[in-house]
Amino acid sequence: MKNTKTIKVADLRTLLENKIPIQILDVRPKEERKEWKIPESDFVDVYTQLKAGEKNLFSGINFSKDIPVVTVCGAGKTSLIAAEQLQERGIKAYSLEGGMRQWTTAWNTAQTKDSQETTIIQIRRTGKGCLSYILENNGEAIIIDASIDSNVYTNIAQQNNWTIKYVIDTHIHADHFSRGKQLAEKSNAILLLPNQNIVTYKFEPIIDGTILNFGNAKLEAIHTPGHTHESYSYLVNNESLFSGDTLFTTGVGRPDLKATKEIAKQKASLLYQSLQKLVKLQSSLIVYPGHISQPVSFDNNMVCSSLEDIHNNVKVLQLNEEDFINSLLQKIPETPPNYEEIVKLNIKGSAKGADLIELEAGANRCAIS
Repeated sequence: MKNTKTIKVADLRTLLENKIPIQILDVRPKEERKEWKIPESDFVDVYTQLKAGEKNLFSGINFSKDIPVVTVCGAGKTSLIAAEQLQERGIKAYSLEGGMRQWTTAWNTAQTKDSQETTIIQIRRTGKGCLSYILENNGEAIIIDASIDSNVYTNIAQQNNWTIKYVIDTHIHADHFSRGKQLAEKSNAILLLPNQNIVTYKFEPIIDGTILNFGNAKLEAIHTPGHTHESYSYLVNNESLFSGDTLFTTGVGRPDLKATKEIAKQKASLLYQSLQKLVKLQSSLIVYPGHISQPVSFDNNMVCSSLEDIHNNVKVLQLNEEDFINSLLQKIPETPPNYEEIVKLNIKGSAKGADLIELEAGANRCAIS
């Protein structure tokens, strides 16, 4: 880091990715931290005092002079005050430029292989909880649910000499702008979406039973409506299930966005039927969801679980249809902010003129446990 008072999100991401010692100090109000945070961060409840201009707020904390400190707030202003106080004590301190709003662009990865030598790279928007995937076999790749800058995916492919053959989504997203269209254009890949007449740009339709071959691997599409009517899950090599927002490791998708109570009830019924279809698959399948409700650490640990474990641990999966529907409708979380605006962008496939930092900031609210 340069001798400056701020550090960019990309630089902090690189430090965490490379396991370089760094201490992150969150100085936001408690309520904001409860909503979402950087997992590797510590919390100090000094926001009000910093805003009031109080001094020496960190005198009771022992900091290592050898490990830099990065202070974090919502937008990068109050954290700058905190960094200045630390610098006055001779501590190398930097304020995260743009704060947690800018942190929504940060990402990290985890990687594994299945028994048929298919590489699975999980790309996690750590602050947003969005999970996207690069699947590769014999040099050919499929991207599922691209949610960050298309350069991330193309750079990984180029570094490994992989060709991106297909770009696909599990459904039309409401919490983030899909980068699928831009990625397909950039990589000259075939863009496939669930069959629907909602989006206004060209794509190849996915229907129930669609098979995509890449290298020596096979992806099969399974229609799993409920979260949205066009939601799909993707079964790869009969070993891995990419479940989008239908099934999570600790919960299920929400059926209510832009829905009346009656429509939400109908969608919950559809979701029940879809989940019943999935839980009847072989229990050893590894489920890779499209989101996680918690920020993702830079720990290289894949967010996934066996279908058997999910079935045993997610209690709503063990209910009959009536109780399932009632349970979901009683537990619906707070509506994601800006979801209607994000859906509009995804319908036209363009974010031109939109402030994605503002629109996408905040925790994930797709799951019901």
